[in-house]
Formats: sequence, C-alpha cells, structure tokens
Amino acid sequence: MLKLYAMFLSLIFLIELIAAIVGLVFRHEIKNSFEHGYQQALQQYNSTGDARSQAVDTIQRTLQCCGVKSYINWGETPYYKAHGIPMSCCCLPGNCTEADMKDMVKAKDKVFPQGCIALVTTVMESRMGIVAGISFGIACFQLVGMFLSCCLSRYITNNQYEMV
Repeated sequence: MLKLYAMFLSLIFLIELIAAIVGLVFRHEIKNSFEHGYQQALQQYNSTGDARSQAVDTIQRTLQCCGVKSYINWGETPYYKAHGIPMSCCCLPGNCTEADMKDMVKAKDKVFPQGCIALVTTVMESRMGIVAGISFGIACFQLVGMFLSCCLSRYITNNQYEMV
C-alpha cells in the first residue's frame, strides 16, 4: 500500500514537472494567445455587461491601462464608432464626458496612456517567482513523502518476520 502511495506521488510529481517545463517553453505563445484574445475582446466589446466586456473593464480599471498597446486600439473597434473609448479607461471617472471619449485628441489627456498587454505580462512575470517558489516547496514535500514511504515500506518488509 505504501508503494502504491509512493507511485502516485511520483506520478503527480512528474505531471507537475512536465507542466512547469511546458509553461516555461511555451510562455511566449501564452503571451501571444492572451494578446490575441484581448484584441478579440476589444472588437466584441459592448456595454451590455457580458463577461468578456466586464473582464476588459476590470483589467483596465485595476491596472490603469487602456487598449491592447495603447488607447488608440479602441479607435479600430465597433464600440468606439458608437460610444467612444469606454469609461473604464478614464483616469478620473468624473472628468470624462462621452464627447471627450469619442475624440482621440481630447481623450489623449483623459485616459490611461499605457496599453494593457505590457502591464498584464509584467504582472504575470512578477508573480512567476512566487508561483515557482510555492511549486518548488510542494515538490520538495512530495519528494520527502516518496522517500519516507519507500523507507517505511522497506522497513516493514524487512522486519515482517521478526520475533517480538
């Protein structure tokens, strides 16, 4: 039974190791995929409050950014043609009017200048050290668990027929 436990711990450890390697190797593809998805979210953005639009608003408000690479990306969207740049891009929410947000020149001084992709990737990369440290700690406990379960299993097997 202990050997089975050690085997399952080994299997989980290998899966974690493979996931870490895949994440490291494909991190640029993950960034490109996020950028493409964010660009699509801007193209499909609307004010009806769907989950994607709310996510865009939350990212823009929280990270204080606007658009993919800059606020100018909103000019290429159907939402901009009807409503202008969303209010979630506004630096001071009470200071922005719909007329300001429909004019790129006026909006320049009222919206966050930096795009969201650079900020999101920076935040992700800054948190990677924490995630890697926690993962390494869990992996160490798994290795200790595998070692101790194998030692205990061997001890039980060797001393099974000993007189008490």
